Amino acid sequence: MQYWASTIVSSLEQGLSRLTGMPKDFVFPVFFPEAHLLGAAQAKQPDVPCPIEIGCQSVHTQDTMAGGNFGAFTTSLPANAAVELGCSWTLIGHSEQRSKLAAMYQLAHCDGSHAIHQILNQQVKQAVQAGLKVLFCIGEKADEVNRTESVLVEQLRQGLKDVDPNSIVLAYEPIWAIGPGKTPPSAEKIREIAILVKKLYSAPLVYGGGLKKENAASIGAIEEIDGGLIALTRFSGEIGFYPDEYLEIVRNYIGGVNNI
Repeated sequence: MQYWASTIVSSLEQGLSRLTGMPKDFVFPVFFPEAHLLGAAQAKQPDVPCPIEIGCQSVHTQDTMAGGNFGAFTTSLPANAAVELGCSWTLIGHSEQRSKLAAMYQLAHCDGSHAIHQILNQQVKQAVQAGLKVLFCIGEKADEVNRTESVLVEQLRQGLKDVDPNSIVLAYEPIWAIGPGKTPPSAEKIREIAILVKKLYSAPLVYGGGLKKENAASIGAIEEIDGGLIALTRFSGEIGFYPDEYLEIVRNYIGGVNNI
């Protein structure tokens, strides 16, 4: 598995360096592997045109600090430790993380929605304090589609309370549209959401709800969208992430950007 992660890093750096037509202000990309694959940072090559940045999948709500706790956060990943592992980014608030936290409160037979926002907010603040950039995910579930705006407002206002937008990139992931056989929202709907989100919080916004080669150009052409979050490149057959297919998505996305 470690070699798999290293192969992704080296393949993407080589492939991205050969892409043409890339806008001058384009930044590519961040790789968020599972914790045991963070050694992929060692596969990064110096002085490549499109270097890969490495991120971790969330951090702990507390951190090590001089004169404070020296790190007895068993089973957790403090932000400072993530930096030492080679991370410059962290992913916080992904739908799967929110679902895991919600399940814990459900076992206690209580509504933990407010507490979940507080936990994510603490994680974001620790990450920013440690110097990590944060990709903060927001999005509505299938039973929340009829109140998307209020869901996003709460996620942003609570999860990013008192957080400087300069350290944040937002990712909109309509949870109901993610996965094999699911249909992503139209480009016009994504644009409507992007306009709303940017009014609420002044940070770059990427789309992460099923960005694939079929819709990458149309999403790239949305002026209010600043990039994409790609978890899988293939949703049928041998489902997974394939570097060559990732590069195809990027090419299509760049084509859309260049047609704005």
